[in-house]
Amino acid sequence: MPELELLRADHAPALLDFERENRSYFAASVPDRGDDYFARFDARHRGLLAEQAAGTCLFHVLVDAAGEVLGRFNLVDVADGTAELGYRIAERAAGRGLATAAVRELCGLAAGRYGLTALRAATTLDNAASRAVLARTGFVPSGEILLADRPGLAYVRPLP
Repeated sequence: MPELELLRADHAPALLDFERENRSYFAASVPDRGDDYFARFDARHRGLLAEQAAGTCLFHVLVDAAGEVLGRFNLVDVADGTAELGYRIAERAAGRGLATAAVRELCGLAAGRYGLTALRAATTLDNAASRAVLARTGFVPSGEILLADRPGLAYVRPLP
C-alpha cells in the first residue's frame, strides 16, 4: 500500500522522475511548470525543504513500496490555523482512489499533527476528478474563481 511521507531531500530523484513522466498529463488540467522548473529542480527542491523547515509549507509525497512517487500532496501558506491544499497524482495511479485516500490522510495530519483548523483548495471546473476528490473528502465549494484564466471553484474544509 502506498504511504504518504513528509518530503525529504532523498525524495528528489523519484520526485523529478514523477514530474517528468507526468508532465504532459498534468498540463492537460493545470498550467505547465515550464522547462526552467526541470532545469533548476535541485535548487527548487532545496527551496521547498527550506520552506518546510520554516513551517510555512508542508510537502508530502505518496510513495509505493519501490520508492516511486505516485503523487504530491501539499499544504502551502500555512498561517493562522489554515493552509491551502494542493495535489497531483500520477497518470498510472489515477482512478484507483489513491488521491482520495491521501487527501483524507492529509486532512487528519493537518488537524492532529499540524494543529490546523481549516483547509482551502481550488480547482478548475473542467477538472472533474479533482472536484470529485474534494467532494469525497469533505471540502465544500466556497466561491467561483479564475485559475490561470480558467473558471474554477474555491473550496473550504473545516477540520475537527
